[in-house]
Amino acid sequence: MRYLFPLFLVLSCLLTILPGCEPKEDLVQTTGRLEFDQDTVLFDTVFTTIKTVTKRLWVYNRNSGAVKTDISLAGTAGSTYSLIINGDAGTAQSGVLIRGNDSVQVLVRAVLGDNGQATAPKQFVVTDQINFRTNGNEQNVKLVAYGQNAYFHRADDIKQNTTWRTDKPHVIIPASGVVTPGQPPQIFGVLVRQGITLTIPKGARIYCHAGAYLQVDGTLRVNDDFVPGSGATDTVKATNANIVRFQGDRPEPEYDAPGQWGGIVFTETSRNNSIRYTEIKNATFGALLLNPDARTPHPNLTLTNTVIRNISGSNLSFANTTASAGGGVISYSGDLTAENCLFTNCGEYAVAGVGGGVYNFNFCTFANYTPAFRRETASLSFTNEKATDAKIRLPLKLTLTNSIVWGSNLGPGTIDDELYLKNYTEYAAITATSGITIRNSLLRTKAYVGTPEVVGVPNIDNLLNVDPLFVRTALVSSQPDYTLQATSPANAPRRAAAGNVPPRDLRNLPRPAAGQTQPALGAYEHK
Repeated sequence: MRYLFPLFLVLSCLLTILPGCEPKEDLVQTTGRLEFDQDTVLFDTVFTTIKTVTKRLWVYNRNSGAVKTDISLAGTAGSTYSLIINGDAGTAQSGVLIRGNDSVQVLVRAVLGDNGQATAPKQFVVTDQINFRTNGNEQNVKLVAYGQNAYFHRADDIKQNTTWRTDKPHVIIPASGVVTPGQPPQIFGVLVRQGITLTIPKGARIYCHAGAYLQVDGTLRVNDDFVPGSGATDTVKATNANIVRFQGDRPEPEYDAPGQWGGIVFTETSRNNSIRYTEIKNATFGALLLNPDARTPHPNLTLTNTVIRNISGSNLSFANTTASAGGGVISYSGDLTAENCLFTNCGEYAVAGVGGGVYNFNFCTFANYTPAFRRETASLSFTNEKATDAKIRLPLKLTLTNSIVWGSNLGPGTIDDELYLKNYTEYAAITATSGITIRNSLLRTKAYVGTPEVVGVPNIDNLLNVDPLFVRTALVSSQPDYTLQATSPANAPRRAAAGNVPPRDLRNLPRPAAGQTQPALGAYEHK
């Protein structure tokens, strides 16, 4: 035993002078190439002067030993592209170590400058490449961005009647808290002053950055100039170039989702607004009628042949007033008329009315399927309670005719109901201009089945809790189709339409006139 300790000391000393055994994957080899997860990093439809999303490029070392590589931008596109390598930003980095059978991630962003072309489409391409030099091997990955010039509106204060041009898209950008001298302190994109009209002609494209709003204190007229054909087959398909489109400014598929921008706000001084043949999508609300103090006359909006989809948001604030949730249309003491309109995938509400108001829906489809998130509110929700004081009751008039109100994903508070009318027995009692008229419509409701004040006695004019049989819903397809199957109970023949029958449907297909073969319910006439 007395010899073990000296032996241990000798062995310890020998270990200190022996060369270390470095793992094979850490040993730098002088041969070998790299591999990449893609040969081209593509940015599709980038608006000039706006930063793109960040793209990821994976660089793989498939060799058993480590390699060192020099990474650099070729620089042919000037300062368009920027890189982040191992967390460090720059245009180049030398001696980047990649262990054997390991990888490194390169992040790429782009900001395109205006190419000087005056009109759209005038889309242009800006290319560059990332160079990799590894053990004498030269490799590269292409960078390609499709640029689009646009009209940019940042804290745009419109003080005279204005018509937007359609030769280039319009991009609305919030002011990010920067106050420009001579402007109101809060312009979150575009402000249309009281008494002023903004006209948006057919075919316009409006892209809105995160946090951007179009605020209308005056008047907004959208697509007044579009006159579709009058022939039997003159349809207006969803892809029609004359449709005006409001959406977020990120074209990537992953951004085709609710809550990408604010919405269109009509304040208490706004009058005579019209939106027709328009698509509004991916916002926190499609339209907000903002009159919480219930001043008269109310702000008013007419929607015709319009689609509002992919809408959701919560705890929104604008002009020092909080909107408790998102929705296709949120109204605080406003007046809304909608005909031949589709509301779908609205996370909180398709339409919510607070503080009274006048609401007229004719031949509308509320197909509020929300498979991506849980919804605990009815698609159509109304109350006569004033927004700022629930004890005050205000006149509320609701007319719903020839429409479909359906949906899914309801929470425990409103199971099997897509209609909610708070204090409905008070509506007609407040004034002769108040009351509920629901006629010739298909509704999903359990709460009002035996309620004559809502659905009539004995519900002879309405179809209750009968599946409308849409062609495809969002529950089964990423491309839903809310036209009607041939066997749908909402199709003709059925009872005569209630009230006015528009001559054309949402797609501009002819509807049978009243007194002839009865038209189908909802926004779409069955072919």
